[in-house]
Amino acid sequence: MVMTRIFVAGLRLEAEIGIHPHEIGRTQPLIVDVELEAPSAGSQTLAQTVNYEMVGEAARAILARGHIDLVEAFAEQLAQACLQDSRVTQVRVRVEKPQALAPHAAAAGVEVILVRS
Repeated sequence: MVMTRIFVAGLRLEAEIGIHPHEIGRTQPLIVDVELEAPSAGSQTLAQTVNYEMVGEAARAILARGHIDLVEAFAEQLAQACLQDSRVTQVRVRVEKPQALAPHAAAAGVEVILVRS
């Protein structure tokens, strides 16, 4: 079986996210990387593979629902959305909050991996 790793790197989003008082009622940047694994032997058309545009669409739809407390929750929701395509066998979502520990660190964040059982 031929497996393809489909990825979106450095997706920049504005999100209402966080639990601290200074994070409530405002947006802050997130940087998202997603890797999807799916079988792809002989793919010649977009319909035969996983369209990476759905990653950005899913992320924006999740954020449009309103404030999210934890980066972990957003990452897991995005991973679950990616698994809605039945061809996806595994998804890795990495979410960075560049302002979380500024100026002491470039970013903080989480990475989740979901594997279809």
